[in-house]
Amino acid sequence: MKESYDVNFKDYNTQRDKLIMPEHGRHVQKMIEHIIGIEDPDKRRTQLQSVVDVMRSLEGINRDNVEAMQKLWDHVQVISEFRLKDEDAPYPLPHENVKDMRPAPIRRNTKPIRATHYGRNIESMIDVIADMPESEEKILMVRSLAIYMRQQYLIWNKDSVTDDTIFKDIIRMSNGRIIIPSDMTLTKIASDANFSRPGLNPVSKRNKLQNAKKNKAQQTKKRN
Repeated sequence: MKESYDVNFKDYNTQRDKLIMPEHGRHVQKMIEHIIGIEDPDKRRTQLQSVVDVMRSLEGINRDNVEAMQKLWDHVQVISEFRLKDEDAPYPLPHENVKDMRPAPIRRNTKPIRATHYGRNIESMIDVIADMPESEEKILMVRSLAIYMRQQYLIWNKDSVTDDTIFKDIIRMSNGRIIIPSDMTLTKIASDANFSRPGLNPVSKRNKLQNAKKNKAQQTKKRN
């Protein structure tokens, strides 16, 4: 005889209340929901602090991390659907109107790139270095920048490039704000140096060709 089981379909997640912040789990949400109904303000604050301590422990957050602790209290306010009062927390709580606030748009730099083979990042580096006061540190940064620019130049232009060409590019792209010392030289390029474009792996490509030749030789040997 088969045993009968009384299945409570309300235990399925599809029948439960929606998780407001799934990363904190349903138990935390249930605890917060229960605490909201506590009328005694002292007891409510104590219980909320206990919930935050649980969240902190699960997240591995140090109690001294003020920024992270304040973020947890913000999460508690969100999970409570903004029903906590300001006096319930040790930090200022966000209010419901923040849900409709849109983040500040990220400004795009639409200024044309001065040299496409160098890219916009190098332009930004040049601008930063150009604004630095004259010092030994600035000279070292200019030299490091020049070495990096030479590498980028050789990635997109397989011809050799002289130090003077890189120095002239720096002066031109900085609008003359960077002065290259007359005795500055760059390190020599190793004879076996290989500069490849992003996404290309010359070593892997060479290994594939070698393996293909090896497999072909083995197949030919078997046939013979």
